[in-house]
Amino acid sequence: MELLRKPILTEKASALTEKSNRFTFKVDHKANKLQIKQVIEKMYGVNVLAINTMVVEGKVKSRNTKGGLVTGRSPKYKKAIVTLKAGETIDYYANI
Repeated sequence: MELLRKPILTEKASALTEKSNRFTFKVDHKANKLQIKQVIEKMYGVNVLAINTMVVEGKVKSRNTKGGLVTGRSPKYKKAIVTLKAGETIDYYANI
């Protein structure tokens, strides 16, 4: 099972990284905080101080077609915000 899906590289996540040394990842729904901590410490060689997780609900999307209004939903995902020890950083592109 691949616990870390991908890093979240949005404007909000980048500001969080610069301001408070916190990095954001999409993770597997079944992953818990301890598993996420172990994977990040092993993969990137950093010390994790704290992890906050949340499930982000999918957005409702709709469009008009010949047959009428079609509504759907984008998939939900689990997000982990990882706080690192001061002075440490994660290079997202090092393990590609």
